[in-house]
Amino acid sequence: MRSVLIALLGFIAGVALTLFIGVGGLQHPASTPADSTAAARAASLQDADPADAPADNWPDNAPSPEQVLYAQPRMVQEAITRLGPRTQGKPNLYLLAFAGDGSQDVFRNEAEYAARAFTQRYGAATTHALVLENNPASVTTHPLATWSNLEAALDGLAQTMDPAQDILLLYVTSHGGEDHNLLIDLDPLPLDTIGATELADILRTRPFKWKVVVVNACYSGGFVPPLRGPGTLVLTAARADRSSFGCGSDADVTYFGRAWLVDALNRTPDIIDAFQQARAEIGQWERRDKLTPSEPQIDIGSGVAAQLALWRKGTTPGPPLPFTPAAAIPASPPVPR
Repeated sequence: MRSVLIALLGFIAGVALTLFIGVGGLQHPASTPADSTAAARAASLQDADPADAPADNWPDNAPSPEQVLYAQPRMVQEAITRLGPRTQGKPNLYLLAFAGDGSQDVFRNEAEYAARAFTQRYGAATTHALVLENNPASVTTHPLATWSNLEAALDGLAQTMDPAQDILLLYVTSHGGEDHNLLIDLDPLPLDTIGATELADILRTRPFKWKVVVVNACYSGGFVPPLRGPGTLVLTAARADRSSFGCGSDADVTYFGRAWLVDALNRTPDIIDAFQQARAEIGQWERRDKLTPSEPQIDIGSGVAAQLALWRKGTTPGPPLPFTPAAAIPASPPVPR
C-alpha cells in the first residue's frame, strides 16, 4: 500500500492541475465525494469479483503520481498532433477511445484495439484515433482518461476536424453504476466520475455536428436520453436497468467489445449494421450462460446514418484485425518527460 503522503500529494496535484489546465466549457467539481465513488464501484462490479480490484497498483518504475498529472496537458497535445492531417473533400472519422477504470486490463485492451482496428481497417488517411486510458502500464505512453483530458482532447479535435463534415466517434469503456455514472479510476489519483447528463453537456458545448457515442458499461442505456439528438448515433452495451458482462481481471475483452469491435466490425464497416449483429451475438452468449439479458440499446439521430455512409464511400476495408490484448503488443517508446 502506498503511503498516505503519496495519496495526499496526488490529491493536491489533481487540484493544481485543474487550475493549471484552465479547460474551457463545462466545469466539473474538484473532487467526488468518497461515498459516491464507492457506490459507483460497488454497483458496477456486479459481474466481477470485488477482490479483482487492488487498492493500489501504481508501478514502482513509473513517474510519481504528481509527475504523471502535470504531464497531461503536454501528452494530450502530443496525441492530437500525431493524428496527422485530415483528408480533404470527404468526411473523416475521428475515434476518441476512453478507458475509464485502471484496475482491470480489459478496458485498456478495448481502447487500444479500437484505435488499431479503425485506422488499419479503414485507412489512416480518413480515419484517425486518439486513446485516453487509465492503466498502470501505460501512464507514460497514453494520456489519462479523465474528465479534464476528455474536454481537452475534444477541444483539440474541434480545431483539427472539420466539425461540420467530419464524424466524432467516442468509445467509452468502463464500469457503470445504476445511477448512470461511469467509474473513472487510477489509484491513488483522485479522479472524478462522469455521469450521463455530464457527458451529454460536455459534448453539447462542442461544435461537432456528427457524433457516434458508444458507452460500453453496465446500465449504459441511461446515457441514451441525454445524448440523443439530430446527427447523433448512440450505442450502449445494456439498457438502463441491466448489467453488461465480460469484465473482470480474468477477461481480455467484454461481451460488447468482443461482439461489436472484434466480431461485427471485422465483418462489416457499417457501424449500425455491426451493432445489430453484435446485439444478436450477445443475446446468444447470454442465453448460453443463463444470464439476464443486457439488451444493448441504439438511438439513430437524423442524418447521421447518411453521413456515415459518405465516410464509407470509396473506402475498401482492409483485412480483419485479430484481437490481441494490449499487454501482448510491444509498447511504444515512452513519451519523453
